[in-house]
Amino acid sequence: MNYMKLQGRVFKFGDNIDTDVIIPARYLVSYDAEELAKHCMEPLRKGFYSKFRKNDIIVAGKNFGCCSSREHAPLSIKGLGAGCIIAQSFARIFFRNAINIGLPVVELNETGEIEEGDILIVDFVEGIVFNRSKNRKYRVSKYPAFLQEVIKRGGLMPWLEKKGHIK
Repeated sequence: MNYMKLQGRVFKFGDNIDTDVIIPARYLVSYDAEELAKHCMEPLRKGFYSKFRKNDIIVAGKNFGCCSSREHAPLSIKGLGAGCIIAQSFARIFFRNAINIGLPVVELNETGEIEEGDILIVDFVEGIVFNRSKNRKYRVSKYPAFLQEVIKRGGLMPWLEKKGHIK
């Protein structure tokens, strides 16, 4: 997988998707991403896990990942094999937790123009989200080189290990 450019199908959600919806508290007994993924978004969509494919993309409105600071929420999405999450805005702690585990996140104001099932191409280096289904291109913030490396290594801890900062 090219971590800095990907293509995936959209699963669309609204505003204020909180961490209890992303992964309900009753499943927090595990830190296994693949196990958590089986229950991701369960309160909103039964069977979400079985419909989601590797590199598919979650698109949402404002304040994605609000409420609890639990890292289980982005971990469950990473366990799905999600290519990235695109939202108008993220809860800051969710944004940091996602980056720290190597899950790309992108802020885009025009998420309302993207529909369920659209095919997106996301280029983190160039800062482009291209909606192939609608032939629309959006500019987003580019990932700086060190964040590209963090994502490529699978998160902050593997990146720090590679740099020799931790063993």
